[in-house]
Amino acid sequence: MDKYIFSSESVGEGHPDKVADTISDAVLDACLAQDKFSRVACETYVKSNTVIVGGEITTKAKLDFVKIARDSIREIGYVNDDDVFHADKVFVNVLVTQQSPDISQGVDAKKAVGKKTAKQGAGDQGLMFGYASNETPELMPAPIMFAHRLGRELTKIRKAGGAAWLRPDAKSQVSVVYEDNKPVGIANVVISTQHTPDVSHSEIEKFCIENVIRKVLPAKLLTDKTEFLINPTGRFVVGGPQGDTGLTGRKIIVDTYGGMGRHGGGAFSGKDPTKVDRSAAYMGRWVAKNIVAAKLAARCEVQFAYAIGHPDPVSVHIDTFGTGTVDNAKILKAVNRVFSFQPADIIDQLNLRRPIFLKTTNYGHFGKSDKDLTWEQTNKVQALLKALSSSRAA
Repeated sequence: MDKYIFSSESVGEGHPDKVADTISDAVLDACLAQDKFSRVACETYVKSNTVIVGGEITTKAKLDFVKIARDSIREIGYVNDDDVFHADKVFVNVLVTQQSPDISQGVDAKKAVGKKTAKQGAGDQGLMFGYASNETPELMPAPIMFAHRLGRELTKIRKAGGAAWLRPDAKSQVSVVYEDNKPVGIANVVISTQHTPDVSHSEIEKFCIENVIRKVLPAKLLTDKTEFLINPTGRFVVGGPQGDTGLTGRKIIVDTYGGMGRHGGGAFSGKDPTKVDRSAAYMGRWVAKNIVAAKLAARCEVQFAYAIGHPDPVSVHIDTFGTGTVDNAKILKAVNRVFSFQPADIIDQLNLRRPIFLKTTNYGHFGKSDKDLTWEQTNKVQALLKALSSSRAA
């Protein structure tokens, strides 16, 4: 029997990096709401009482960057009188230029000197991964889904006023015990949550175990041996951008599969769908999820890679880790018949020119049931099975 422990972490909306991600995605959505063809690469930096919004944006939209930043911070919950990082008091600096014309001509669906095609090309070179697993109803790895559940519940309680001592910054981590690649228990759970100075550690610990952990994690996986580590430093009063620096795009493993599936290295937040870092990663998830939903594999990872300005991927690879019910080569052939990986087609297939991206920012870009997140649909199962059947008949 193969037995091991695998851990994944999540972070709350008030984590400095997620504050930055939220502002960047809010800028993106504001652009797309007014101009669906906006080109956006927005990066945000937060520290103490300062916010810097930078990047390259080409759009017809009229934006109030300062208001977008303040509204985002307010929604997260940095509105307490003693917050150094406060929605109404931060200094917001804007350093935004237009997209480089050299990049733009590669993305534009028209001819250009030196460009080998008139089709829309990828906005950058790079490799992207998609992943799915049958170990949870969401077809996601259990450790990252469990970690997200904890963070989401903490935020829900805080925003509903269920614990007045809770503050926005938080992290969670779950270590799952596997036997023969199936979750059989939870070895330990870590929660670190920011709090007011007047609450005792014992109260925080009891609350998190009884009102968060035992509420959202499967009871059958929590045993007498499960270890709970709540605010293990003993105190977490100074948090958020006061206690740490936040940057857009630093939580790429939190955003994806918790380390269970590989990552190509490109971040998502603040990028419009012509950036394959984002759109092709969503495409990969859609493909992998439909393969698993079709019961062609228990686990599946899809990788493809692009050259900037070029419309077709330079490679497409499928790995089912020995769990496939048919050969990987046959699955790949069916995938290529059902899906198109050209950047323009990805945008059309997933309907990505919409202001939907703030829904992705927190608690993972994958594994959510929101109908706007089209890459979570399993609407290509029958098409894949038909393609496989046709291939066998041929």
